[in-house]
Amino acid sequence: MARHVSQSWNSYFGSGTVTSMTLAFLVAFLGLGLPVLWRMRQVLVTARREDREAADAILILGRALDHDRPTPVFLARLHHGFELHRSGLAPRLIVAGGLTGTATRTEAQAGREVLLELGAPAAAVLCEDESCHTLDNLRHMRAVVAERGWRRLLVVSDPLHLARAAAFARGFSLEVGLSGARQAPPRPGSLGWWRRALQEACLLHWYHVGVAYSRAIRSERLLSRVS
Repeated sequence: MARHVSQSWNSYFGSGTVTSMTLAFLVAFLGLGLPVLWRMRQVLVTARREDREAADAILILGRALDHDRPTPVFLARLHHGFELHRSGLAPRLIVAGGLTGTATRTEAQAGREVLLELGAPAAAVLCEDESCHTLDNLRHMRAVVAERGWRRLLVVSDPLHLARAAAFARGFSLEVGLSGARQAPPRPGSLGWWRRALQEACLLHWYHVGVAYSRAIRSERLLSRVS
């Protein structure tokens, strides 16, 4: 978990990371924590969303591997995405995630293996293996969607991650539905679950502050990373 969060915080805005992080902290501090609480509300509300409209593809967001194997969270995402595909909501599955941490294979490769073992047709499983975090997942998918002429993606992740994924998708003008893998740990209502919810609220707050900062200084370089 710590490794995954560290990669996220260090990658999104490049050279603007320290400034945007500092601004996010100041906004939260001067706002007496209310901005983060607002984002927490978004995280919790979005976690309950379940979109069941047909899509061109089901996008399963990756997760850092543990000794080259999918973690329980990633496995839950993969199993849920497979069930959605089997129910006929989309003709193809895309597993996102490149080479992260100390892994020797990409998250997408590991996820594809699991989907094939579950019975997904090989021709229906695609890999996006160039990204290292959620923002890059959606940025790369924007190019894929445009190239293939797709209209809509169904994004699969664990429920508490969906708000951040939705924010990134909006930033890249992607039309997406959301579906949460509700079997993914931690258990809803547990201390770990609330800790993860707060973590996601902080990351979501930081993202929005970073976008606002990039627009305020009219930095095309920074904005190109988030929109």
